[in-house]
Amino acid sequence: MKRSPGFALCLMLVSGCSAGQQNAQVSDASTPAAPSPAGMQVETIAHGLEHPWAVALLPDGRFLVTERPGRLRYVDAKGALSPPISGVPTVFAEGQGGLLDVELAPDFATSHRIYFSFAEPGADDTAGTAAAMATLEGNALKDVRVFYRQMPKLDGGNHFGSRIAFDGHGHVFISQGERNHRPTAQKLDMLQGKVVRLNLDGSIPKDNPFVDRKDARPEIWSYGHRNMQGLAIDPRTGTLWESEHGPRGGDEINLPQAGKNYGWPIITYGIDYSGLKISESVGTSKPGMEQPHHYWPVSPGLSGMAFYTGRPGSAWNDSLFLGSLAQSNLIRLTLKGDAIVGEERLLQDLGARIRDVRVGKDGKVYVLTDEEDGKLLRLTPPGRK
Repeated sequence: MKRSPGFALCLMLVSGCSAGQQNAQVSDASTPAAPSPAGMQVETIAHGLEHPWAVALLPDGRFLVTERPGRLRYVDAKGALSPPISGVPTVFAEGQGGLLDVELAPDFATSHRIYFSFAEPGADDTAGTAAAMATLEGNALKDVRVFYRQMPKLDGGNHFGSRIAFDGHGHVFISQGERNHRPTAQKLDMLQGKVVRLNLDGSIPKDNPFVDRKDARPEIWSYGHRNMQGLAIDPRTGTLWESEHGPRGGDEINLPQAGKNYGWPIITYGIDYSGLKISESVGTSKPGMEQPHHYWPVSPGLSGMAFYTGRPGSAWNDSLFLGSLAQSNLIRLTLKGDAIVGEERLLQDLGARIRDVRVGKDGKVYVLTDEEDGKLLRLTPPGRK
């Protein structure tokens, strides 16, 4: 990939950036992205959603949408919003907290069960990421059970994450942030800044990497993460991918592996919002810590992510879509195997923060904009009707 001017910008933003270049792909976000492709169709399905966070596509053509203040709604095929679905637990709807991800259980067709994540309030104005499962019955959630709680709960309203992904082998992965308490991401006795892996019933898999260590939480799959708002399984390979916000620069894509340390806040390609070096950082690399699979010198503000695969006749086949909050667009990365070989920016003319993205069985892409009047959009790729 080209090194100028993105490589020069990387040197200005963080010292020692070149050390990781040989292992991590970098996107040059300093130059204007290409306009949205001719022939792409964009339809507004619904609007009037208050800071929507996640959308799940129901088999009957409706949608489930979470709103950060704590509401879960249906959106029908014509865009009508239902009243809030009852049974959602109380959420910590402050700062970046609230009702977050929603996913259909792998056996949803028979169980009508959903999984969702949220910021859960604790004592003394603390909070932590939590995940629950429930049965969806009409306009209500039944048998709600919180099966995961980030411990300990901490103060502050930032960096909850959180996304949910199923591996197809009886496990569920949950991403979460380090709650803006940076050192926690490196502490194995705390759950902040970790990807966790559980069985579908919430129990702990016997083969988790730290399950036999008394000084570590057995739920942990990987650690050293900052604020992960994208998580997805590559349907071609079964590989887990995640995306996370850097501080000022250094947004990352990682392919989290069992027991691996992804470095935050010890190594990073970003700097503090003040313009200074991250105080805990030793640079961009350190033995025993993983390089990102891909990173951006200038932060897009990465949010939801989804793979578009198995459609060889589509212009978007073998792509990874990611929402961009800070740069207000939809990122499409072209994949060759695991390698990222191209980048395109879509929906730039909307000027809207993109919070979530999902791919439908119809080959179309569904997008949520994060606004007080949030929208659900449907994108048809070029060459399709």
